[in-house]
Amino acid sequence: MKKTENQLLVIFGASGDLTARKLVPALYNLYVEGHLPDNFVVLGASRSNLTDNQFRDRIVYNSNYLKERLAKKSKEHVDNFAKLFFYQDLGDSYDSFYGKLAKRIADLDQKYRTDGNQIYYLSTPPQLYETIAARLAEQNLNLQFEGWRRLLIEKPFGTSLETAKDLNVGLQNYFEEPQIFRIDHYLGKETVQNLLVTRFANSIFEPLWNRNYVHHVEITNAESVGVEKRGGYYDKSGALRDMFQNHLLQIVSLVVMEPPIGDAPEEIRNEKVKALKSLRIMKDDKTLFDHTIRAQYMSSTIDGKKVNGYREEDGVDPDSKTETYAAIKFFVDNWRWRDVPFYVRTAKRMPTKVTEVVIHFKKPHHQIFQDEQMGEKANKLVIRIQPNEGILVKFGVKVPGQGFKVERANLDFYYSDLVETHVMEAYERLLLDAMQGDATLYARADEVEAAWEFVDPILQYWNTGKDVRMYGYSAGVWGPENADDLIEGVGFWRNPGDNLTDDPGFCVIC
Repeated sequence: MKKTENQLLVIFGASGDLTARKLVPALYNLYVEGHLPDNFVVLGASRSNLTDNQFRDRIVYNSNYLKERLAKKSKEHVDNFAKLFFYQDLGDSYDSFYGKLAKRIADLDQKYRTDGNQIYYLSTPPQLYETIAARLAEQNLNLQFEGWRRLLIEKPFGTSLETAKDLNVGLQNYFEEPQIFRIDHYLGKETVQNLLVTRFANSIFEPLWNRNYVHHVEITNAESVGVEKRGGYYDKSGALRDMFQNHLLQIVSLVVMEPPIGDAPEEIRNEKVKALKSLRIMKDDKTLFDHTIRAQYMSSTIDGKKVNGYREEDGVDPDSKTETYAAIKFFVDNWRWRDVPFYVRTAKRMPTKVTEVVIHFKKPHHQIFQDEQMGEKANKLVIRIQPNEGILVKFGVKVPGQGFKVERANLDFYYSDLVETHVMEAYERLLLDAMQGDATLYARADEVEAAWEFVDPILQYWNTGKDVRMYGYSAGVWGPENADDLIEGVGFWRNPGDNLTDDPGFCVIC
């Protein structure tokens, strides 16, 4: 196991929800598993007026997110973890003088011997990223004369290609690109990473992973919840910005990419950028009309309870044209994937929460069992990212008895079967990688911009194009009825159930 160097983690926005809900539990898991360095401390920084002890009470002793786990531990164990945390009040604004913060960092670094290594995690709104970077640079906290400095930022990385470029340039004015780690928590999921292993470590898949054997690729991200309390934010974002541009295009890049030279972070990231740049950008109105669908969920009854439609949610414009459902058909312009259609959809208020990649293989060129509807039972490789993480292969088998009746069987693997193996949570893995300087699972500037180059024309068309339509679908169903029209010549979307092996053709609404 790679040794993690001594270091100090500074969390900006430390009094916010993300710190208590995700970051501190991830740090606790690393603490329990022995992954933290010998000398390690965390300094929370935000505008709240808190002491060190008050901060520890909030995120450790009285945390709803650690309550069950800490209840089983000794007081000494809990105290030792809590003592890792300190707090610095930034005053009324993040755009202020960071002299006191710099002194606190220096004092903690000296006292706890963290060797001048520092990570700055910006758990703040994106409009503060450049401001915080600039204030850190004023105190020379970006320089790497003694120890290293890393800047971690959360999505969204801009709201368009132009804003993404502006953000990249703004951050690069103060930190060098190798110092900047852009977090996409989807890449921290084991099953997303396993896409690389599934492809490149198995000779039964890699030779078939191309246009000669793959008929089409389908990626679904479905959420059963609505926008909940995020209506104000979501109405300015929408499904395409919130999920497709970052999370799902990251998954697409892992499916599409060519084999890297090795497993070094930059080798993998180079291939991901090439994959995103090979996506065929849709520019003309006809292609955009034919290959994209947007929709909003409407009021419905689920399990006997009335569910609001999107335009009825708190913080949402009653005349909103923001999509909660986005389905895109596109092609990849390289040898491997030429003429293979990719279908990607993301939506809220679906029948279940699920994310999966489905590789649909072509039918055998010479079919001797033509009467057995083998066309409907073509081989599929299903990679389930959540829930019930695992891999499923669908293949044909002979039904016992006379003749050659063929039925589809499943060969599956579940991560939950690895009972003696701890599967890291996304933030746990990403934090550890950042601590060790491994940028494999972090987005590079050119990678972010390549994703926006593909998405921007779709957004512009939806905003200003002719004949653009916003469809409606009842909350709790698999999107608008015409969604299957996008998969012309293929049939219909695979509407997965909660369990990896479920493959229902319908869902029960109420």
